[in-house]
Amino acid sequence: MFRYFLIYKPFGMLSQFSREGEHATLADLDFIFPKDIYPVGRLDADSEGLLLLTNDNYLKTKLLEPRNRHKRTYYVQVEGEITDEACQQLEDGVKISINGKSYLTLPASASSLDEPTLPERNPPIRFRKNIPTSWVSITLHEGKNRQVRRMTAAVGFPTLRLVRWAIGKISLADFESGGAKPGDVWEVTEKEVRRLTL
Repeated sequence: MFRYFLIYKPFGMLSQFSREGEHATLADLDFIFPKDIYPVGRLDADSEGLLLLTNDNYLKTKLLEPRNRHKRTYYVQVEGEITDEACQQLEDGVKISINGKSYLTLPASASSLDEPTLPERNPPIRFRKNIPTSWVSITLHEGKNRQVRRMTAAVGFPTLRLVRWAIGKISLADFESGGAKPGDVWEVTEKEVRRLTL
């Protein structure tokens, strides 16, 4: 029987069940998952937000296959006041370095965003009095290593906080009446899961 879980991965947690150094892992969540459940893709330890876990290998392959270009939306707090020009650059594609090789990102969606209502990060980001911050929403159809961070840095706005807000048409706003918090786990139905691929 296929089962599907969405979690709000906290900051500082690895997207895996196995131990690695001092980091928290998915095994530390206050939830007992079936033994054959694994994460689909990953979020870096210093990123937060929506992560899918399942034993449905067909869906896993469909979501991870680059040619399917499924959508993932990130809310990104950056250093400085993001400009329309920078958003346009992000949309058009920017050159980033992946494993020492130059890579031009695929066209994306990017727009400035009013500060979203999110739980406080623990620990909080370090604010610098003289440097403002702003938020941008970025929707990608690919998932290179630390891609969002590399992209915002390439246009002059380093990432301070990164939250995966949505996968396909499922977002954190769909859970707990929009008050989802890090560490939350939701089991979803096969029918609901179809929205991940839209």
